[in-house]
Amino acid sequence: MRKSIAITAAGLAVTVFGLTACGSGSDSGSGKSGGKADGTLVVGATAVPAGEVLTYIKDNLAAKAGLDLEIKEFTDYVLPNTALQEGSLDANLYQNQPFLDEFNKSKNTDLVSVVKAYLPPMGVYSKKVKDIAKLADGATVAVPNETTNEGRALKLLAAKGLITLKKGAGTDASPADISANPKHLKFKELDPAQLPRSLDDLDVAVINNNYAQDAGLSPAKDAILLESAKDNPYANLLAVKRGNEDDPRVEKLAKLLVSSDVKKFIAEKYKGSVLPVTSG
Repeated sequence: MRKSIAITAAGLAVTVFGLTACGSGSDSGSGKSGGKADGTLVVGATAVPAGEVLTYIKDNLAAKAGLDLEIKEFTDYVLPNTALQEGSLDANLYQNQPFLDEFNKSKNTDLVSVVKAYLPPMGVYSKKVKDIAKLADGATVAVPNETTNEGRALKLLAAKGLITLKKGAGTDASPADISANPKHLKFKELDPAQLPRSLDDLDVAVINNNYAQDAGLSPAKDAILLESAKDNPYANLLAVKRGNEDDPRVEKLAKLLVSSDVKKFIAEKYKGSVLPVTSG
């Protein structure tokens, strides 16, 4: 059965500075800081690229901006939002707008976007195929088993002409929405974090940017098909619980995320594997 928002046992592991449950964390979490400009801003993030971008800001820009920043790293896509809703985080950075919308809908949370920070393009990877156009008839294609990420993966394949989706198929598209499959591709739905580890057993896999980079893959060099940045709705964003958008600390971080310094850092470090955005 297809999962709306997938959590595996592995995905429940959270690599944080002392955070062992979504209810734990700093006393400066949402609802506890009172919007103080001088309080520590606790931000949840996946390690790559969000954690690295935030670490660059913390080490190089935060002090000058008068921002005390604490970063808590997560290894899944659910706990950062759960912790944000419950108040052990002040903000998080790791998700796109379609994912946030689906999460709010399915989990009855009240989280909002503050600013778009960068685009981590999703890619197709393979240890067996070097040219996506030469994908064999009947090949096995693995896709993320989360609602919005699965739809995103299928739209990437459809944009290349490998499949056709039914008219009106949206961000929650699934293999059931495929109307034409000329190569008779076989789809396997896996937890996003498992996809890089499963490449040996697959013909190709559509992998989220952060999990690809965590596994040592370079989206710019190793992907045999990569999302285009043009009109792409999947930029990662800084999110907060509704009502905290005007927190002075959040505003400071939002400005830093779209600053020229951060754009330069992203361009130089990721060399096309992560793309800066020009506006929020």
